[in-house]
Amino acid sequence: MSDEHQDVQSATQLPNPTGYKILCAIPDIEAKFDSGLLKAEKTIKDEELMTTVLFVVKLGPDCYSDTSRFPSGPYCKEGDFILVRPHSGSRVHIHGKSFRLINDDSVEGVVEDPRGIHRG
Repeated sequence: MSDEHQDVQSATQLPNPTGYKILCAIPDIEAKFDSGLLKAEKTIKDEELMTTVLFVVKLGPDCYSDTSRFPSGPYCKEGDFILVRPHSGSRVHIHGKSFRLINDDSVEGVVEDPRGIHRG
């Protein structure tokens, strides 16, 4: 059977992060440039890969539990938009959406409104 006719299996639910991992969703990438010109599919995928803004879906059970490493408390909570370095974490695709599993110490900042933030 050819590759194009094989059934594609996808996960039925989001993974639960373990240990000190954070499950983050990658926000949808705009399909058009500010000028209105449509982006190529490769451009959208590249922007998704290089994004520095993530949405915190779920914290692992050990996140921020080491008070000597995190004396001021957690860097983020579920529902926050965070800033991370490009290429941070492990990437997974579930039901057509992209997610990353990152370490709790990978969070570099929390942003109230991520619109307009672009990697410079």
